[in-house]
Amino acid sequence: MGSIPPVVKNLLIINGLVWLAQIAFTKQGIMLEQWGALSAIQSGFFRVWQLVTYMFMHQAVYSDGSIAFAHILFNMFALWTFGTTLENFWGSKRFFTFYMLCGIFAGVAQLITQSQGYAVGASGAIMGVCAGFAFLFPNTELYLMFIPIPIKAKYLIPGFILLDLFSGIAPQTNDNVAHWAHLGGALAGLIIVIIWNKTNRNKFY
Repeated sequence: MGSIPPVVKNLLIINGLVWLAQIAFTKQGIMLEQWGALSAIQSGFFRVWQLVTYMFMHQAVYSDGSIAFAHILFNMFALWTFGTTLENFWGSKRFFTFYMLCGIFAGVAQLITQSQGYAVGASGAIMGVCAGFAFLFPNTELYLMFIPIPIKAKYLIPGFILLDLFSGIAPQTNDNVAHWAHLGGALAGLIIVIIWNKTNRNKFY
């Protein structure tokens, strides 16, 4: 992990440690999500700090007791893939600010649209990172698993955002994905990077 910039590296470590703690506590019958997950305002369990803590938690254990790998695996892979480039481009301080703002705005979007239950995951912040990457490096060629054809970031990432939009408008039965959090994070990321790009054009180019 020596080549991974410090903020991305520490985010990977923190998310991994929290995920392991969730597993360990769940096995003991203690749900850390009741304090750290982003609870719906109407539930009465919402606390303002959850707008930060939720983005460091992930689905850890399935209902049958088996360990859930997919959620954190895909999120951390995307963070490493796109976050490394942005942190190297902006520097650690600016990237950390960007990441946290995207995650918080994603949480706000989720609260506006969520009437029950709770949300966990770094996906909102990471969608902001993906949106920022697509704006700054639009012609970077990316590959999807099992599809051996390169797709430019300016097409692939907006495609994912549109899928979230359609799924948010017309959710499927048993869809437990926080689509509006994804959209809120992506929108925040796009707005922030456009503002920074205009006010710091000489620095970037």
